[in-house]
Amino acid sequence: MESSIAADTPGQTVIGVVSDTHGLLRPEALKHLVDVERIIHAGDIGSPHVLEKLQSLAPVSAVRGNNDKGAWAEAIPESLLIEVRGHSIHVLHDLAQIDLSPAAAGIDVVISGHSHKPVIDEREGVLFLNPGSIGPRRFRLPIALARLYVTDTAVRAEIIELRLPG
Repeated sequence: MESSIAADTPGQTVIGVVSDTHGLLRPEALKHLVDVERIIHAGDIGSPHVLEKLQSLAPVSAVRGNNDKGAWAEAIPESLLIEVRGHSIHVLHDLAQIDLSPAAAGIDVVISGHSHKPVIDEREGVLFLNPGSIGPRRFRLPIALARLYVTDTAVRAEIIELRLPG
């Protein structure tokens, strides 16, 4: 599930994409985020300390997930529309809650979380990315995050499955 673009290719923006941390930021995940220009969190953050730690690495754009409750989460939007290098990126937690046709709306990338299942898919010319979860393991799903490589002419994604001790 990897793209062929190296992270140090000139003329590209590298974005770290995480979801479903549920309050847990693994050191194994953080090492894949230290060199990104931006981090997108697709919800179920779990606590404000997760956003604070991520913000210490790069600017963070985050959406609220169904488990993000309390005063700290109220200011976090349920969806975001971000533009990077002329590409439109729609971020929401649960893909089943999308209320628009991304292709018709001119969206290039849809990022979601919720399922904890890492997925890269293309439908109607739109890249759909779910980075999986770097939080507590759910079922037998991998612990994973993603990187998005954005150039002026293309957007590519890479899933990174973490190798955990033990």
